[in-house]
Amino acid sequence: MKKSFGLLVGAALIAISGQVAANEAEEVGAKIYDRAFGRGCGACHDIASNPQLKELIKAGKLPKDQFSKVLKEGKNGMPKAVEAIMAVGPVKKANMTEDQAIDAVYTYLSK
Repeated sequence: MKKSFGLLVGAALIAISGQVAANEAEEVGAKIYDRAFGRGCGACHDIASNPQLKELIKAGKLPKDQFSKVLKEGKNGMPKAVEAIMAVGPVKKANMTEDQAIDAVYTYLSK
């Protein structure tokens, strides 16, 4: 009985810690969107004439692999953004990799 209770508590703690990690990553994603390039991604992407990232992602028109590729390589008027993303304080503090930081901002935009 004690063993099964301990396993149940352990499983619950793992589930909660996973949720906390997901929430923290989403918060970092929001900070990336607000702070990258010093003025935030929205300085360009919240303007009607430019790609509306939140809407494209929510509509399934911008898959994560394509999003990641543009951030890493740039496209048309969009500069490479990985360096600016990695310079955001919360990304450094969380010791994220490039892929983790990109996943965080993608997760934020998909909500």
